[in-house]
Amino acid sequence: MAVSARRVAFATAASLAVYWLLKSFLHAPHPALLPAAAALVAVAVGAGGKRGGPGAPPGPAAVPVFGNWLQVGNDLNHRFLARLSARYGPVFRLRLGVRNLVVVSDPRLATEVLHTQGVEFGSRPRNVVFDIFTANGADMVFTEYGDHWRRMRRVMTLPFFTARVVQQYRAMWEAEMDDVVSDLRADSAARGAGVVVRRRLQLMLYNIMYRMMFDARFDSVDDPMFVEATKFNSERSRLAQSFDYNYGDFIPSLGGYTIPKGSKVVVNAWWLANNPELWEKPEEFKPERFLGEESNVDATVGGKVDFRFLPFGVGRRSCPGIILALPILALIVGKLVRSFEMVPPPGVDKLDVSEKGGQFSLHIANHSVVAFHPISP
Repeated sequence: MAVSARRVAFATAASLAVYWLLKSFLHAPHPALLPAAAALVAVAVGAGGKRGGPGAPPGPAAVPVFGNWLQVGNDLNHRFLARLSARYGPVFRLRLGVRNLVVVSDPRLATEVLHTQGVEFGSRPRNVVFDIFTANGADMVFTEYGDHWRRMRRVMTLPFFTARVVQQYRAMWEAEMDDVVSDLRADSAARGAGVVVRRRLQLMLYNIMYRMMFDARFDSVDDPMFVEATKFNSERSRLAQSFDYNYGDFIPSLGGYTIPKGSKVVVNAWWLANNPELWEKPEEFKPERFLGEESNVDATVGGKVDFRFLPFGVGRRSCPGIILALPILALIVGKLVRSFEMVPPPGVDKLDVSEKGGQFSLHIANHSVVAFHPISP
């Protein structure tokens, strides 16, 4: 016991020393300290590089206590993980403090995680913020996989996420979408300098969902209740950001590797959809690719699921809202394209579509201004 305590204390001291030395070098290099730093790095890596156990996935060497934090910091976005995948393979492991993060970047392994071994990966870890908002995970999204989750899924699915509901509310959806078109036609700024349409589309989506659930709607983007609702949801999302994602409590093997118990397992869906080995010129906007390339898909389940393209996830914890999202998206895009020529505002040649990363979610860094030139009926 004393030996173990001394070993932990030494490893912790070594990690802290490495952290202090690296921080010092970044601000004011001290050549005389390089030999000491090199020795400590070697000791720390030697002490912490074997924490994954036999047969664990490959990954960068980790130091005690900090794991890989010193190497990766907070740069755990989709592009960084894709670069690590190119170096370590389609399944690799990062040590984030005392936890393992296993990243999957291959469609066949994604099939195994999300479908074949879906029960093992059916639960999600929680954090204190979500516990507050969900009564300790009693909701459908963060409750553990089991009977309670199945009941909650039915409670959500039957009244809102069925084909019958789609047909029942379609007229209401189209009315809300027609209001968007009318507002843009009447807005001189939209026709001239352009507007950020995101806020108006957000109002449309809130009204659709609120009318389905409560038979109520917001009057405009300036409605105080709408402002408060969006502010509340934005703050909740901000507070809840963490590195807690779908995980498997234990699976014997994934891609030939043993996954340590308690590991978080993340499928890098962005890389699956942007890997040039899987798609032809994935960086180009080519909607027609789905009419040709999808016919030769290998990673499928029942001939229906393309595991290279998972915007709604797949398997037991996939998003149930897909049955609403797809027709709503198709309808509003169709109405806008039919009603307007959408162009960059005067003086701008190309819209800024640069990304804002973070916690495996992808956002537009700057919401673009778009001019809407009406098309005559």
